[in-house]
Amino acid sequence: MTAEGGLREQHKARRRMRILEATRELLRDGPDSVISAERIAERAQVAPATVYNLIGPREKIWQALAAGFMDELERRLAVLGADDPREVVRSTVRLFVSDPVVSRRMVREWEDSGLVLDRSPLTQLRQAMAGARTQGFLRADIDTDALAAVVGTSCVGALHQWVAALIDDDRFLARALFALDVALAAAAADPHRDRLLAPLRTRGAP
Repeated sequence: MTAEGGLREQHKARRRMRILEATRELLRDGPDSVISAERIAERAQVAPATVYNLIGPREKIWQALAAGFMDELERRLAVLGADDPREVVRSTVRLFVSDPVVSRRMVREWEDSGLVLDRSPLTQLRQAMAGARTQGFLRADIDTDALAAVVGTSCVGALHQWVAALIDDDRFLARALFALDVALAAAAADPHRDRLLAPLRTRGAP
């Protein structure tokens, strides 16, 4: 890529970030408001055509927000340790609750649109579970993809309860970590069983 082409891509990336942040600002201003390309363009101070060119039609906005969510999660895990299943779950929950208005609307729109995410925290959880097996914390015969899927299902259930305001931030985190700890304890290799059971012994079900 030429220097000119690289500069052009940087400008596009900055405009795209501005568009997504404008979308988040509009959601915070009016959680149930209609989000249109025209309103986003006005807030981002770009032409409506720029929104279409860099993001796409309205339904693509939620996909772009999902991609931005995963970008931030991956950045956090790169710093905190993507090889720790508990950190994957904890960081994911904390990212959702850090911007609750946007997160709740984003999740509802994902459901309504039937969006299938290209990337999801389940990928990081699978990798962390596989790493725990490789390190000997989990039994060698454990299917860590299946184990991660079970944990992911429980975490999604807790997420939907949180989106519906049936549980608060702390309970959301507690339920997600409880699901993980139950799975890890059930799959623990003998030398690490007491350590992986410890979190369950020190607290009851959330």
